[in-house]
Amino acid sequence: MHMRTYLLLAAMTALFGGVGYLVGGPVGMGVALVIAVIMNGYAYWNGDKLVLRMQGAREIDVATASPVVRTFVQDVHHLADSAGLPRPKVCIIDTPQPNAFATGRDPQHAAVAATTGLLSMLSRQEVAGVMAHELAHVQNRDSLVMTITATLAGAITMLANIALFFGGNRDRGGAVTAIMIMILAPAAAGIVQMAISRSREYEADRRGALICGQPLWLASALEKIDRHARSVRNRRAESSPAMAHMYIINPLAGLKRDNLFSTHPATANRVAALRRLAGEMGEGGIPSADVGPWGGQSPVLPPESAGNDNDTPRRRRGPWG
Repeated sequence: MHMRTYLLLAAMTALFGGVGYLVGGPVGMGVALVIAVIMNGYAYWNGDKLVLRMQGAREIDVATASPVVRTFVQDVHHLADSAGLPRPKVCIIDTPQPNAFATGRDPQHAAVAATTGLLSMLSRQEVAGVMAHELAHVQNRDSLVMTITATLAGAITMLANIALFFGGNRDRGGAVTAIMIMILAPAAAGIVQMAISRSREYEADRRGALICGQPLWLASALEKIDRHARSVRNRRAESSPAMAHMYIINPLAGLKRDNLFSTHPATANRVAALRRLAGEMGEGGIPSADVGPWGGQSPVLPPESAGNDNDTPRRRRGPWG
């Protein structure tokens, strides 16, 4: 897995250099490679802040949050503790589309974000399954790779736009070359980006199911998120489509087929894999061997935050209503 990741990132860097060569010859390639190195470094140290800012995510202030949101943060911390991970920064995104993602260069600098739509449409157990999936990305250090990939994919698209504007290197075909760059470079970058995402989503589903101990929680959540994500727009995600692969479900309009050009595997395939895993784990989805953070015991979410019944109206659609 790590070798494949390095190869894919190297391929994206080479794509960036290749586009630079077509735009400005050897000098253009050199400049592009230097920019790629700088962007990799920036994405490593500041990618999490960039992603959170671009997606409109804000860290939850537990002191002023509603009881439901405090319970959500408590559950994320419980899952992280049980998985042996440092407690991540927990953020919220104000959009009705149910979705979530993780970012950060390592478990010590991780952040997980959920939309308000996720908390309003899913049950508490389903939300726990989703956040366990995101913590699996953190544990597998996927969030770093996905952030750097998104940064480079966006940069390649930007460079292609520059090539179209300036007409490319006239000795290499002028406007025709520029148009080819405009079409092929983002497509190639997208293929690499999507190949990274699809393989990692299956693994994060599996590991997330083990973290929460209940594969069916995540399976049910994926079905609900997929259904609503197709009918509710996420304008923040639409403004930065190169980051769509970071979400648990594609926040953009996508294909149902599990093919190379989809940012995520087909939800039906993911749900089927989780149901098979639940069958292997036994009744209730609890592993028969010590494979999860609860050592084969049924996970119990901590009690809800005190004052929930008195402070917040209980909603039929809400996660704890």
